[in-house]
Amino acid sequence: MSPVIEEHARARLITDGPLTRPVPVDLRYDPADERRTVHIGLPDGTDWAFGRDLLERGLRTPIERGAVRVWPCGRTQLIVELHSTDGVEVFQFEIRTLIRFLARTHRTQTPGASPDAGGTPPPPSRTTRPDTSRTTHPDKGAEQERGAQPAHG
Repeated sequence: MSPVIEEHARARLITDGPLTRPVPVDLRYDPADERRTVHIGLPDGTDWAFGRDLLERGLRTPIERGAVRVWPCGRTQLIVELHSTDGVEVFQFEIRTLIRFLARTHRTQTPGASPDAGGTPPPPSRTTRPDTSRTTHPDKGAEQERGAQPAHG
């Protein structure tokens, strides 16, 4: 069993109004699930999964894949824009938080596997986490998420 990397972070939710607000997010990576997939868990129970390379490339240049857009904002911020049938959510992250998280994902590899083996990363997906996911063991939460269907509201 490979170790799950989970990091609790803060992002700023960007809105149409004059103020942004900080929100807690969970960054998660499970090498046993998909070695190149990262998850961003939002406070409302939504989980976005997409290729680790999307975040890595977004640190340097704007990139879009499916419903996810990522781009650098100055030297210290990264914008992650998530599109769904419910609308658009825009989050601003500290780049150093994401660099630290991504570095940890590269240090944790399945024994005998090359860091980027596994073919093309899956397309971005959005699921709703069970209410109990914050109180369960990360491995159990990952098992529950694998069976989840995309949320529509």
